[in-house]
Formats: sequence, structure tokens, C-alpha cells
Amino acid sequence: MPLADAHRHLGVLPAWAFYGGPPVNPDIDARATVDELLADLDREGTDRALVIPNYGVPQVEATFALNEVVLEAAARDDRISAGLYVSPLPQDAELTDKALALAGEPGVKALKTTFLLGGSPSDAACAPQLDAIFAAARQHDLIVHVHTSPGAASDIDEVGLLVDRYADEVKIHLVHLGGGMSGHIKLIGGRFFDWIAAGKRVYTDTSWAIGFAPRWLAAEIERRGVGHDRVLFASDEPWGDHAGEHARLAAAAGDGELARHVFADNFAALYD
Repeated sequence: MPLADAHRHLGVLPAWAFYGGPPVNPDIDARATVDELLADLDREGTDRALVIPNYGVPQVEATFALNEVVLEAAARDDRISAGLYVSPLPQDAELTDKALALAGEPGVKALKTTFLLGGSPSDAACAPQLDAIFAAARQHDLIVHVHTSPGAASDIDEVGLLVDRYADEVKIHLVHLGGGMSGHIKLIGGRFFDWIAAGKRVYTDTSWAIGFAPRWLAAEIERRGVGHDRVLFASDEPWGDHAGEHARLAAAAGDGELARHVFADNFAALYD
């Protein structure tokens, strides 16, 4: 079966003193070059990949600079589609404007934004940047990837505001299936399927998902008869684990129609 990875990262970040500890690089498998990335795809047997700049350190200039490396990767190999990093924060407006100017470049298929480094969907100061990001996505038919994790500004209660506000016209990929116990339950328990029924253009992946979540998601897709075309495999390398993420989703999806959708067909529908 073909294998497409809908969310992984490229680039090495500076060491950072996370949570008051010493400076560290926890993403030990981060790749600095396109050649290293391509070697990983060959080793894994990954046929297609959406590649996004590595991020997470509060030195956003380093991440924005990686947009050029991601564009290089997409130009080098047809297996790769590029996702550009953009920020909702007003202090990053100039960097985001420069990134959005690249949205029409060959190989660009997505924009990635996050509230891990500040701001929130309900913060009025972020509204101009969010409007610009989603306007560019609408203009160039790009999908917007948004990080999710439980609590604070990345919680589904907050990120869901973006779905309500923009997903009638722009495709939104909720990375990490809500990002934890509460997010999984909020999404799989109804919100994800309610959005689909309401015509929202919403997608997700199971990277970082707690063990029960992928199999519950698969069971709910079967029970409800919808959602099979809205879930994708994603490794989130180097923050995730390709082999582990693949094994968990494969166990939940089986080897039939749902597996073909999540491992290959949904990626093709979005990015081809």
C-alpha cells in the first residue's frame, strides 16, 4: 500500500532551556539537509510527504528561515510538498508577510501556524494575522495546519474557533487529533463529526494520539459512515516516531478501505 506522511518537519533548531532546565535539543532525529530528509523517506518507504519547518523554540527567525529549505526540498523531489511556517503573533507580522509572499511558489500546499509560542484564536491582537493567513490559503487553495494540545490556547475549545470562523471556505488540518485525552474525547465524541456534517472543511491526523484514540476514531467512522476521507497518517518526525505512529494507526485502520484512505488516498485528494 502506498504511504503518505501528512505532517513532518525539516531543520535543526538552536538548543533551548525548556521548562527552566538546561539548553537541550530533544528532537534528536531532526534533519538539517534535504539529502538527510530524502534518505529518511527512502528508509521508511514513504512515497509522499508534506514537509514543514521545524519549530518550537522561541527564536522564530530560525523557523521562518527554514521556509526556504522546505521550498528547496519540494523543488528537489516530487515526493515532497511544502508547508510554510506562519505566525499569528503581531510581533511576527513582517516575517509572516514574507512567508505568505511565497504561498504561490511551486510545491507549496499548506501553511502551518501554532499558538504554542503565544497568542490565541480568541486574542484580538492575533486577528489581523489570522485573517491574512486564511486569506492567502483561500487564494492559493492551501490547507492550514494548526497544532492542537490540551489546555490553554491550543485546546480544541480555542482552535475550534478557527474552524467555526474559517473552515467553510478554507481546509483546516487539526494536527494531533486534539493532542491529548481531553482533545481526543472532544473531537471523537462528536465535535469532529458535527463539523463534517455542518460542511466544515476539517481534517486531522493521529500523531501523538493516546492509545485508545485511533481505534475509537476508526470505530466511530464505521458507525457513523462519515469521516473516512478526513483522517491522515502523520509521523510528526522528529517530534513523533514514524514507526510507532504507523503501527498504531495501522492496527486501528486495518488493511481495507479505511487504511487506503488514511495512508494514501486522502493525502492524494488534498495535495495532488
